[in-house]
Amino acid sequence: MRAARQVRDALTGVAPQDLPRRLCTAVCRALGADGATLSLLTDTPARQLLGASDSTALLLEEIQFTVLEGPCITAAADGEPVTVQDLRHEPTPWPLFGASMREQLPEVEAVYAFPVYFGDYVLGSMDVLGLSGDTLNEDTLAQGTHVAEVVATALMKVRALLLTGGENPAWEPTDMVRAHWSDTRRAIGVEASRQEVSREDALALLRARAFLTGRTLADVTADVLGRPPGAK
Repeated sequence: MRAARQVRDALTGVAPQDLPRRLCTAVCRALGADGATLSLLTDTPARQLLGASDSTALLLEEIQFTVLEGPCITAAADGEPVTVQDLRHEPTPWPLFGASMREQLPEVEAVYAFPVYFGDYVLGSMDVLGLSGDTLNEDTLAQGTHVAEVVATALMKVRALLLTGGENPAWEPTDMVRAHWSDTRRAIGVEASRQEVSREDALALLRARAFLTGRTLADVTADVLGRPPGAK
């Protein structure tokens, strides 16, 4: 497939720590999308964002991470691609996700989520977004599945880096990702200790606080840690 070949060619000579960003950029160009993200363990509490092409794509992931539903999570859980082509007007199977997208990302009309398989196991997902409902046509959607296979192959080559880093998360390619995901993991631990609850319940409390106040999970995380988002 043409798109898969373009992504594969774009990875030539890329250093492991730069791979997520390069993958997101290459996926956007190959599929003609307006944004892309990659995540691991997408449908679990241990979810980890690997990379986002820009701030809009990052917010798409923040919304799904906060409300714990959306096309990305469904694609990872079911192992099948998920297509949403009219977020602005049509109801979605995920009411919290749909409402949050219309409020926070009204410019995004379409989201396409593809499971990323490692062998027979879905280890993560690839999201692409569009500012119009026909961003990916039928042919490009089929190519998206092959692109996800290229992504899986690329990530397999650096699986040790993904899974055995010194700090959680193991792989942090950008300050943006670190601020929004690694800080959240630390805040979960703080909240679990304060409230004397499990880490899963602590994350649920943080998510509920973010949703009820209309703030991002990163903002709530910063409150818990007592510092601005992303600060050292």
